[in-house]
Amino acid sequence: MSHTKTLVEAADEPLVSVIIPTYNRGWILREAVESVLAQDYGALELIVVNDGSTDDTAVILETYEGIVVVHQARRGVSAARNRGVERARGQLIAFLDSDDLWLPEKLSVQTAFFRDHPETEVCQTQETWIRNGRRVNAGKRHQKPSGMFFARSLELCLVSPSAVMLKKGFFRRMGGFDEGLPACEDYDLWLRINARHPIHLIDRPLVVKRGGHADQLSAERGLDKYRIASICKIVDSGILDAEQKTAALRVLAQKCRVYADGCRKRGRLEEAAHYRDLAVSYS
Repeated sequence: MSHTKTLVEAADEPLVSVIIPTYNRGWILREAVESVLAQDYGALELIVVNDGSTDDTAVILETYEGIVVVHQARRGVSAARNRGVERARGQLIAFLDSDDLWLPEKLSVQTAFFRDHPETEVCQTQETWIRNGRRVNAGKRHQKPSGMFFARSLELCLVSPSAVMLKKGFFRRMGGFDEGLPACEDYDLWLRINARHPIHLIDRPLVVKRGGHADQLSAERGLDKYRIASICKIVDSGILDAEQKTAALRVLAQKCRVYADGCRKRGRLEEAAHYRDLAVSYS
C-alpha cells in the first residue's frame, strides 16, 4: 500500500522537526544548535533532548529562546531520538548528533528533494569528515550509495543520522530506534528500512561529521555484538527475501567468527563459545 502524501507547508506549523539528542556535550553542543539556527530554511522547529546530562548542558540550553528542550533521565541515544519524534510537530524529521554540524542549506536542499520526489520516504546527504580537527577522506568502502543497498549495509553502516531526513509517519511505521541497543542503533534502523525501501542520496556534502573525541559511541570496542544482534533480529523478522537472507547469514557468520576470536584472545572464553554457537544455530 502506498503511503505517498504531498507535503504541505502551513504558516503556523513547521514542516521539519530537527532533533538533537545530547548527553554531556556542553563543550560542543552550541555549535550544533547554532548550525540549525543558521539554516536558510525557516519552516522548522528544533527539539533538543537532554538525555540526563550532568555537565552544563541544561544551563547552555536555557540561553536559547524558541527551541524545544526535553529533559529526561539517562536512557540512551535511541530513547532520546524517539522521545524527540514523539514531541515533533513536523511532517519531516531530521536528526543531528550533538558533535556534528550542518551547512546552512542542508534543510532547504532536502525539503526540495522531497517536494520534487513525493514518493520518497527517506534521503540523506553526503558529509565531510573531520577527525581530531583535520579533514579526512572517506575510504572507498565508506562511499555512500543510493537506493537499495541492503547487502552492503550489512558490512558497515552507510547511513549517517546527521545526514538523514525522513517522513515522520514512515519513521513510526519502521518502529523507530531500538531502545534495547546501547550502540549501533542507527545500523539496526537502516537495515530494517533498506530491506524494503530505497534510501536516496543527495550527492552534496551538507554535513560536517566530527570524530576522534573520547565520548563517541562509535569509538567503543566490541560494537560488533550489537550489529550481530541487529542481523539476528532482521533475519528472525521474516521480512527478507531469499537473496537478502543469504547475504545476512553470510555476514552474520563472519561477524560472529571475528567477534568470537577477539573474545578468545582476551580470555573471555564463555562469550567466545556463545558467538560460535550462535553462528552455528543460524547456519
